[in-house]
Amino acid sequence: MVEMELLGVQVEMPSQSPLLLLRETGGSQRVLPVVIDTPEAQAIYRGIEQIRVPRPLTHDLMAAILDVLGATLVKVTVTDLRDRTFFAEMEVTIGSDTHTISARPSDAVALAVRADTPIFASESVLDEAGQIIELPADPPDDVDPDELLDEFKQFLDDVQPDDFGPAAEAGEKE
Repeated sequence: MVEMELLGVQVEMPSQSPLLLLRETGGSQRVLPVVIDTPEAQAIYRGIEQIRVPRPLTHDLMAAILDVLGATLVKVTVTDLRDRTFFAEMEVTIGSDTHTISARPSDAVALAVRADTPIFASESVLDEAGQIIELPADPPDDVDPDELLDEFKQFLDDVQPDDFGPAAEAGEKE
């Protein structure tokens, strides 16, 4: 298993398909693009930005249920890519019992964001669908950090599934 960081969600143009972007935290820093549905993209964004609404939405409700039951979301893992569909698992502990729950990557990540839980991907998924994107590790001293951030945001605005090869067209299915 390889630890990942959530880069965010981005709308791919011109198809308007939301992409979940995860990046390997060490090693080659491969990016794993996963096509997701709009409601889950919004849920992930709300979790990242800590946007609260008057009534709990689905992933907020799931996090509240885990909390009330004394359960802990230990980690989420993108485990497989079969027939152009990504699969994930959530590891949950209740007391001394550990449970593995199958989930769509978007739902697992939306919950992980709310629970501040680490995200992983299997090496085989990264080998098949991960893409290496050249980003500067440390900005030179004479570069404005805001400028680098703007460049990265522009990259996210311009990135398309085709940029990542055929596996990026794969999404997740119910």
